[in-house]
Amino acid sequence: MTTATSLQTSATPLGRDDLARLVAKDIAPGSFVNLGIGQPTLVSNYLTEEQNITLHTENGMLGMGPAAEGEQIDGDLINAGKIPVTELPGASYFHHADSFAIMRGGHLDICVLGAFQVSATGDLANWHTGAPGAIPAVGGAMDLATGAKDVFVMMTLLTREGASKIVETCTYPLTGVGCVTRVYTDKAVLLTGPDGVQVRETFGCTLEELQELVSIPLKAV
Repeated sequence: MTTATSLQTSATPLGRDDLARLVAKDIAPGSFVNLGIGQPTLVSNYLTEEQNITLHTENGMLGMGPAAEGEQIDGDLINAGKIPVTELPGASYFHHADSFAIMRGGHLDICVLGAFQVSATGDLANWHTGAPGAIPAVGGAMDLATGAKDVFVMMTLLTREGASKIVETCTYPLTGVGCVTRVYTDKAVLLTGPDGVQVRETFGCTLEELQELVSIPLKAV
């Protein structure tokens, strides 16, 4: 059941760049952060110099900057999603094994990942739908999901068929168990964990309208 509080709301759903800007704003100053492929890569474009965020990419770099454009593009300087990126002063490069040691060793404060499903208790499914012929794409997601101190997810709330990606129990193969702490979607920011799903703010809908789209109980923060 939904509960009435002073929940933050805005008039319209968020687009991809709006969502990336919101995630960037929520990252604490001084954090070490990994951005997964897809929507999460956009977050780098909205981090400010004052935040002093150090971005890690699993193909072996610390100090990644925003996406490269025009003459900035260097075919040898890419992120894990093969998108050309820039480097910030002090950037460093290292072996793939060292990069995964950073991920697995608990040295990342936050990772931002996409997802197919997130459960009410924070289980993550983002590497395989289990559909016949689907190509698994686990990459470093399992290492990030278990190694980062906080896991943020960026995704649309609904599938193309209109089903909620926030579910009671994931039906797709899991990437990590109980690892997701926060979910950013086009319609709401949701907090997940042992106490179920809490709604921090909504976009283009009320809490009651959001509840109609999600089959599990929601409560406002």
